[in-house]
Amino acid sequence: MKHRAILTVLALAAIPSLAFGQGSARPSRPAYKREVPAALLHHAKVSEDSSLKVASARIPGGAVQSVELENENGKLIWSWEFTLAGRPGVYECNVNAADGSIVGVEHEMPKADGGHAHH
Repeated sequence: MKHRAILTVLALAAIPSLAFGQGSARPSRPAYKREVPAALLHHAKVSEDSSLKVASARIPGGAVQSVELENENGKLIWSWEFTLAGRPGVYECNVNAADGSIVGVEHEMPKADGGHAHH
């Protein structure tokens, strides 16, 4: 009986290190909201990471709030939303998912009722 108890303790002692090793090896997902349908992602020639670099360069210092891969007016775009410290509203930067060019940038101000107005 003592032999079985020692094996159980050794097995349990090994579990935390295995779980930790597996957890640290996994790539971490971004902390922002993502709406990236697999059906559209299949058609994107520009990756999420590459489009983020383009959008971040256009809105320097912005904190990413969300990304959406969407078909807008027949174009597949990465739609990034950023906030800037000390500035109200949300900055949206749309990046063409075919060639990485910037499609448009908008600043959306919050309305009194909680919605967004485009400026």
